[in-house]
Amino acid sequence: MTKSRRILWPVGAGIAGASFLTALYFGLVSWAESPQHAVELFWEDRWIVFPIILGFGVQAALYVILRKRLFIAVADTGPSGALTGASGGVSTTAMVACCAHHAADVLPILGLTAAATFLAEYRTAFMLVGLGMTLLGIVVMLIILFKERRKAIRMLSPSAEAA
Repeated sequence: MTKSRRILWPVGAGIAGASFLTALYFGLVSWAESPQHAVELFWEDRWIVFPIILGFGVQAALYVILRKRLFIAVADTGPSGALTGASGGVSTTAMVACCAHHAADVLPILGLTAAATFLAEYRTAFMLVGLGMTLLGIVVMLIILFKERRKAIRMLSPSAEAA
């Protein structure tokens, strides 16, 4: 694989992941309320929403690096796929939790109303958990990459074993 492709794959995945999460956030909040409310809510919660979106993009890029073995031949990707999916789900749920009670007005299902009210009540806590999951996923993937890099360096350098 060419050097430019090795760089473009993770950059593209990171941008796509961040864009997808952003579109999902704005789409759901716009559907529940209005596009104007989505922008206002994003601006109000930018201190937590932007890091979640950015972190998910970084996580998507790292996942592609691991999965496609772009820079290091990784033997095992560990729980990176599950962490990426879990943190994306928690982050998305957390970001739209604030408007979930309005969605319950549109879909009057008794259980959904109670759940939506609960999510709206604890939205900041859910957002912090989502950010924490994203950061955990990034750390786990970086540990896997650094561990595999050290293994590759040891294999290439027989003098390092003798020392």
